[in-house]
Amino acid sequence: MARCTAPVRGHIRGGGADCPVCGPRYRGYRSSYTPSYVPSYTPSSPSSGNSGGGRSSGGGSRRTAKPRWSGAGSGQFYTLEEVRALTPIRETVERRATLPDLRHIFLCHAWDDRQGPAKELNDLLVGQGVSVWFSENDIGLGEPFLRAIDKGLAKSRIGIVLVTPSLLKRLPSGGVADKELSVLLQRDQLVPIIHNTTYDALREVSPMLASRNGLDTAEMPMTDVAAKLAELVTT
Repeated sequence: MARCTAPVRGHIRGGGADCPVCGPRYRGYRSSYTPSYVPSYTPSSPSSGNSGGGRSSGGGSRRTAKPRWSGAGSGQFYTLEEVRALTPIRETVERRATLPDLRHIFLCHAWDDRQGPAKELNDLLVGQGVSVWFSENDIGLGEPFLRAIDKGLAKSRIGIVLVTPSLLKRLPSGGVADKELSVLLQRDQLVPIIHNTTYDALREVSPMLASRNGLDTAEMPMTDVAAKLAELVTT
């Protein structure tokens, strides 16, 4: 009788696609998702925790995977959920890498966070060699605000949105951050960064954004968030 491979080999490909018990091809149908990565399986890895993207962390997933874009010398490990969520973003990065004069990341944030966590994340990313479109640095005195943001969105490989209590308070009012978010949600190039709040709180304000897996500073320090984003956007 067929036995599950997890106790011996682990489910290391496609969430158990090769398992004669759990694999979809053995259950009479074929999965519609075929990941373009083969994460490594390293049970002895010292880095562990819940999955990035708070809404899918309930399974107690461990950070043992390395996505294909992570360098051999990288000290960052990922959950399988993080790799699955970030793989389409990486594919967008690679498609847009050939376009000239693009920033790596557009940073969407609440106005109240511009001198706090948004600046901290920006500075950490810049320290990792990432070029960031950050309104505090990129909108000149007297420059039309919305037009500058529009250009920034067009000239960035991907966008990240820093989800904080301040952002959750601002979004219902339909301000600038809401406009930025609306544009980014239309593309497969948005990574939510959850900071000092939860996916449950976000779901109450923006179910569409909450449906996107991202990275959560409750599960890793901001320095690790920046390091993972740097790996994701550099080619």
